[in-house]
Amino acid sequence: MSRTKFVVSLLLVVCLLLQGCMYPNELRKENQASAKDGILLVQHAVDEYQKRNSLLPIVTADQSVPRYEKFKVDFEALLTNQVLSAIPANAFENGGTGVYLIVNEEIKPTVRLMHLPTAQRVNDLQRAVTMYIEKHEGQLPSKEQIYPGFFEISLEKIGARPVDIRSPYSGDSLPFIMDEQGNVFADYAPDIMKAVEKSGKKPADHTDQVQELLVTEGLFVPVKSPVYEWRENAPWPKQSVRI
Repeated sequence: MSRTKFVVSLLLVVCLLLQGCMYPNELRKENQASAKDGILLVQHAVDEYQKRNSLLPIVTADQSVPRYEKFKVDFEALLTNQVLSAIPANAFENGGTGVYLIVNEEIKPTVRLMHLPTAQRVNDLQRAVTMYIEKHEGQLPSKEQIYPGFFEISLEKIGARPVDIRSPYSGDSLPFIMDEQGNVFADYAPDIMKAVEKSGKKPADHTDQVQELLVTEGLFVPVKSPVYEWRENAPWPKQSVRI
């Protein structure tokens, strides 16, 4: 191979690699399809396990664990009972970025995914915000107010580098906010708006828990979310409680 052809081939390979890095792996179309396939596979296994054993294959969690992080699928139980042949490639247990959970466990057990990068980012920001508040006599590392009682976090003040976490719902950059007590949340308001538009299911005024639309209309749970209320034709963070 001539030197010119070699250089051209090398540049093509580099370009392909760069294109692969331009868009987060878990948000590519093929990985969204993989998430859907994984959920269908695990849902079938969970249903079969419950039918055989009259209980759900979940990892025991403390009562203090938020609902969108709580009932993790017990893959060992599914494999042992031979209702699942292999753990999905996108599962955390297999090196992936998704944690398989069961929601609506008492009425209609439903398998959904928790987006681990979102949860990790909130945890990292929370540690930094808490340290700042302790060192500055209760002062918040806040910038502008985004919603009543919720603020943009000053990354400069807490010494955190910008990290572009993409929403598992839309692929857009996911915002992070802080309440008056310094509790950090992922802000799913833009995703809720898109879910409402897509489904055509506009909530009535003052409907609570509208973040549940993301569970019913999507593949993921809104991990580290505040409670949203629907008013003025938009979702508003209402309670400073992670769910």
